[in-house]
Amino acid sequence: MDAPNGSEVEYLIVGRVAAPHGVRGLVRVAILSDDPQRFLMLERVYVGDDLVPYEIYEARLRPDKGQVLLSLEGVQSREGADALRGQMVHVHMADALPLEEGQFFFHQIEGLLVVDQDGAELGRVKEILPTGANDVYVVDGPSRELLLPAIADVVLSIDLEKGRIVVRVPEGL
Repeated sequence: MDAPNGSEVEYLIVGRVAAPHGVRGLVRVAILSDDPQRFLMLERVYVGDDLVPYEIYEARLRPDKGQVLLSLEGVQSREGADALRGQMVHVHMADALPLEEGQFFFHQIEGLLVVDQDGAELGRVKEILPTGANDVYVVDGPSRELLLPAIADVVLSIDLEKGRIVVRVPEGL
């Protein structure tokens, strides 16, 4: 689903099916979105690698647990819900929440060339690790892997059109 080099994708991951809840087919979904309230506005999600569409009948947030309970069309038993366990929950890009200026989706960052402020190539963003305090860009360089915190002191600019990120490498890295 994710597209390399900052290109666009059609679906975004917003959660992962954790487990069934009860005996009537509810699924517990671990929220992987910055805005848990988004689940209350969704009408449809796509589950698994095959992006199977499911209409949402009901969504109940469990903010204290970082989860949402979903009642999905066609999932009416504990066994049916359990069959979805571990699968990723996606939304279509048309249902994506708008980003503020200077914010990016992970798929837009992954694959971008990373250069230091002098223009020296450091590698490409291989993946992004969300840590809670800030994300960390894993940069696959020619000689080693570099872990860069995605903070203003380190990430100086992101240019999707040029396909590059300019960084100031902290001392000691």
